[in-house]
Amino acid sequence: MEHNIYKYILRYSKKQQFILTVLSILSFPALYYYLELPKIIINQAIQANDIAFPVEYVGFEFDQIDFLYLTVGLFLLMVIVNQAFKYVINVYQGITGERMLRRLRYELYCRILRFPIPTFRKKSPGEIIPMITSEVEPLGGFIGEAFALPIFQGGYLLVIVSFLVVQNWIMAVAAIALYPLQAYFIPKLQKKVNLLGKTRVRLVRTLSDRLSESVSGVEEVHAHDASSNMRANFSNQLDQIYTVRYRIYLLKFVIKFLNNFIQQLGPFFFYGIGGTMVINGTLEVGTLVAAIGAHKEMAAPWKELLSYYQRREDARIKYEQVIEQFEPAGMRDADNQLIEPDEIPKLTGEMIASNIELSDDTGSKTLEGLSTRFNLNERVAIIGPAGSGREALTHVLARLIDPDRGRLMAGDVNLVTAPEAIIGRKISYVGQHGYVFNTTLGENLYFGLKHRPLHEKSYSGDAAQERQTYIKNADLTGNSSDDINADWHDYKLAGVENEEELNARALKILEMVDLSEDVYRLGLRSTIDPEKAPETAELVLSARRRFFEKIENDPSLKNMIEAFEQDQYNTNASVAENLLFGTPVGDEFHLDRMAENKYVQKIIEEAGLTETFLKMGYQVATLMIELFADLPPDHEFFQLYGFISSDDLPEYQAMISRIDSERLDNLREEDRLRFMSLPFKVIPSRHRLGVLTDDIEEKIVAARHKFAEELPPHLQNSVAFFDADAYNAATNLQDNILFGKIAFGFAQAADKIGAALAEVVEEMSLRDTIIAVGLNFTVGTAGARLNATQRQKICIARAIIKNPDILILNQATSSFDASTQTRLMNNILEDFKGRCLIWSLDHAEKTVGFDHVLIMRGGRIVEQGRPEKLKEDSAPYKELLAAS
Repeated sequence: MEHNIYKYILRYSKKQQFILTVLSILSFPALYYYLELPKIIINQAIQANDIAFPVEYVGFEFDQIDFLYLTVGLFLLMVIVNQAFKYVINVYQGITGERMLRRLRYELYCRILRFPIPTFRKKSPGEIIPMITSEVEPLGGFIGEAFALPIFQGGYLLVIVSFLVVQNWIMAVAAIALYPLQAYFIPKLQKKVNLLGKTRVRLVRTLSDRLSESVSGVEEVHAHDASSNMRANFSNQLDQIYTVRYRIYLLKFVIKFLNNFIQQLGPFFFYGIGGTMVINGTLEVGTLVAAIGAHKEMAAPWKELLSYYQRREDARIKYEQVIEQFEPAGMRDADNQLIEPDEIPKLTGEMIASNIELSDDTGSKTLEGLSTRFNLNERVAIIGPAGSGREALTHVLARLIDPDRGRLMAGDVNLVTAPEAIIGRKISYVGQHGYVFNTTLGENLYFGLKHRPLHEKSYSGDAAQERQTYIKNADLTGNSSDDINADWHDYKLAGVENEEELNARALKILEMVDLSEDVYRLGLRSTIDPEKAPETAELVLSARRRFFEKIENDPSLKNMIEAFEQDQYNTNASVAENLLFGTPVGDEFHLDRMAENKYVQKIIEEAGLTETFLKMGYQVATLMIELFADLPPDHEFFQLYGFISSDDLPEYQAMISRIDSERLDNLREEDRLRFMSLPFKVIPSRHRLGVLTDDIEEKIVAARHKFAEELPPHLQNSVAFFDADAYNAATNLQDNILFGKIAFGFAQAADKIGAALAEVVEEMSLRDTIIAVGLNFTVGTAGARLNATQRQKICIARAIIKNPDILILNQATSSFDASTQTRLMNNILEDFKGRCLIWSLDHAEKTVGFDHVLIMRGGRIVEQGRPEKLKEDSAPYKELLAAS
């Protein structure tokens, strides 16, 4: 990258800077004539010095009044022309700056993807992210004005000579006459700018999140040749920010245009009204001249020039500091990630490493003169004591780290110089702690298959136009124009023909890594959109019918679940659930705020339940205080009766002490809402407080019908109502099948109902469908919604699904329990029989089942061979076995 900001600006925006310079220079004649016209108006049109009326002008005769309004009209035209120049220059400056900022951010991001792995041990995400987000932000504004502003404002300063004096009240009124228009239009436009500004902040935060993931998961990007996908995704986010900021610039300078235009309309009135008054003898010429001079200011351009030079220095320093941080030693060339070979060779033959040397950032040798060779159809174990160089060797073999010197061949392919397109598709690597991206399980699983967009998405109409605009903007800013919405899955690499076969292979691999049961459970707890997945929704409804057939035919299960019935009160559901008879969507009908909802209050009032709910709330609060008064905060009763927390208990005690139970109608609004909120949480079968009578339940069921029938249009999408014949989109798969509440008070009811559900799933062959839904589960930031074992398993599955010629595992299962380690190792060894598997192990006893073993010490391979042979003849191997 260019180290000088002006060289960088000229390299990528020379044409735009030339256009801005030309526009600035072209504006000067119009500005000069704009200043010259007042002299013509005063001397010729008003005072008629050296001129006899009528006069002939452009083929027409004008008397003095007509000539006055002609020249005044020309003055107005010059105002419009000058403001148009300013508007065009400012907007074009903004667009140029934003394009260059987008280019700069993209280039810095691409450099992050090429940083040597050791660089991230010295640079934290918290250090790198602000450099691309906040630190380069001011550069966008400066780049657009780098050449045009000093030329334009400097020239403006040379031609503006005036001062402001107001001497006549009529002229003063004329000067402020248009202020109401400004007060009306400008706030409306500014409001839109503010909203766009908030959107921009949100998008920039999303951008920071993507950057953080790229830094944290850069090993996965290298290992799977996913840099193109990452660049396309990043480019897409940059385009969203660019679009918002482009609209901000348009509105911002519309505001400026209106301000300046209305401001400059003052002279139009001065010349028209004041000139008429001078001709009629009611105004002196000097007063008119003073009013004209009132709008000539020198401060604005001078202030702009001073501010420009301050911004220039700030931009220069920021640019140099950022560039310095993005040129680490050992960074790979861009071509290493961008080159797409005509053919991706299969890695066969032998792996040959000759005199490999590698040093860490302190200069210490981690690999020293290492040499080895083994067949690429063997399963190879690497063992050695701590600090032996096992991890470093796996990094070099996976090409995550380039060796300082030495030769590394896989068959005929030189791994040291091979592009990432070969390395990332033919070699998979999993370390001790693989990284999981903040997307779905499925996207994480298929991440290693997304190298290039292989199946383009077709667009039509407005979507096609938007796609062309995207490509144009990406090309103008040097960004990736790859379509993030295209199909990136490399089916051929995975050894399948289409998406259906890929999903089938994914299920087998999830079984292999012992993750299918976890994904199945996540699927049961996940939701689907029935409009997008109608077949799945219909299968779930069929499972619901089959489940209730099973319940009806099994007397031992019949009373263990209470189904939702439109005209029946469900005693195992809360009062709120019974009233809504559906699942809340959003926060409008949140359980903790039901009593505050105006529509709920209206329904309860019309059902004659308001006083009943107040009394119920008072009773519940009284019972809770009696029950919890002497209990510690962590007592199990607080969990069972979740109406009042231990922290809120004193407040309710104070309320009860000052309130007369016979005068609940006179409660303060705050106390009223507190009492009203408690009944909504009561579950009769669970809490058994005796506050719900049959009569109250009947009224709630009646109110339920009215609630649904009279629900206002703006609340229609706030509740997904229960319907025995329809899929509930707001509820997960399991609850859709159960369509009711598991009954309280029955021993092992949850386990027995769960077993019945599992039988239905098995009978209807629904397991694979539910697992597919589970793959749509969003894992959260860095996989925070998964446990550590699940995260590591998905990383191993991701490495295997792309069908690599070489799979490298660096203690990838060491965090699992012994039985899980053994099960996964046996599965993977079996799957890679006849293929190359390189596994760095922490214990020598685990090498049983491998074809070849490398024993390391001090960064060298001291012995190698078959485990059976080493067990007989190798002292280092026996030593490691004894230490296991």
